Amino acid sequence: MTTVNRRVLLAAGAAGTAGAAATLAGCASDGGREPGKPGPAERAARAEAALRTRSAATGRALLARYDAVLAAHPALTGRLAPLRAAVAAHATALGEGTTTPAPPPHSSTAPGSSGSPAPTPTGSATATATTGAPAVPADPDAALRELAAAVRATADTHTAALDTAPPEYARLLASVAAAGAAQTFLLTTETEGDRG
Repeated sequence: MTTVNRRVLLAAGAAGTAGAAATLAGCASDGGREPGKPGPAERAARAEAALRTRSAATGRALLARYDAVLAAHPALTGRLAPLRAAVAAHATALGEGTTTPAPPPHSSTAPGSSGSPAPTPTGSATATATTGAPAVPADPDAALRELAAAVRATADTHTAALDTAPPEYARLLASVAAAGAAQTFLLTTETEGDRG
């Protein structure tokens, strides 16, 4: 009887040791990830959060451009107010899910902060360097042309971000970029129509 008990105990001990070793190996490897380094899901979440932050900042920069044009040319309010409202809604939607609070619209200087160069004002410009608002040409047509260029640059930035965006956010970016293309058309058409 003592021989059987020893064999049973040795077998049980060996099985327990193997199980403990497997458990420890599983904890140490954690899917091949080194301790302290983010896994694929965490890296993807961080990349999406960074993209949302950049896209929202791009939208806020365009909003600041609209505000600067409206401040310099109040007579354009009837024409630009609906477009500005759409840009404000887009900037809010693009930033949803980010943990960083959105700065006020005038904190950014131009859509150039998103990687697109801001159009250079021509002629006499109403520049508000003390407030950080973008410079706006004194001529309303020139201001509209520059605004249209800024809207186009912003739409292009959103379109370029589609390559790295997750599917749901990519759809939002595509919609906002399409709205930007429509705004560019409206701003350009209205400027040309005023001349003709």
